[in-house]
Amino acid sequence: MLPDDATLTENGLKASGKGRVLLIACGALAREIMALKRANRWDHLDLTCLPAILHNHPDRITDAVRATVARNRADYETIFVVYADCGTGGHLQAACAEMGVEMVAGPHCYAFYEGVDGFVERAEDEFTCFYLTDFLVRQFDAFVWRPMGLDRHPELREMIFGNYTKLIYQAQTDNPDLTARAEDCARRLGLEFERRFTGYGDLAGVLGKVAQDG
Repeated sequence: MLPDDATLTENGLKASGKGRVLLIACGALAREIMALKRANRWDHLDLTCLPAILHNHPDRITDAVRATVARNRADYETIFVVYADCGTGGHLQAACAEMGVEMVAGPHCYAFYEGVDGFVERAEDEFTCFYLTDFLVRQFDAFVWRPMGLDRHPELREMIFGNYTKLIYQAQTDNPDLTARAEDCARRLGLEFERRFTGYGDLAGVLGKVAQDG
């Protein structure tokens, strides 16, 4: 059973099971990865997650992944990193190459949820868009509202989001409650709202290949 969102945000998830392949992922992806594991009976894939709040501190991601690989390497035949670049400026990819482990392609999770190719094609037209996923809608206050000081200084909204025009909610699930919450997030930020049902995007295919190869 997965811990709650707050625990995934602050503490992540320890590996459990006796699989041959270890997935090292962001805590923000835990529910989607576990849903795919259950649906496809990928019992040979184990999952460990780093704290999702590293999303706000991308400079810490590479060292955290390095440490997790080192800690678990002896226990698994294969390790796969379920992070995209995620703001590391290419450092994570370089570290993975150095360690001999593969990782997800693309700039960040928003891209592989929509499909990396399509996301890249639209990037120039959407550089003023702010993206949320299911997890980030549920954890909006923990990732956006409080860390940016908007709960204490609402006047900062224009300074931080003044150049944004739209909030795009990439929906992994068809959940009316989450859609309503995402709309409220857009309202609080003073942005237009768009919902896109992405499902799991490229994530399902990437993990399917890992499962097959492992």
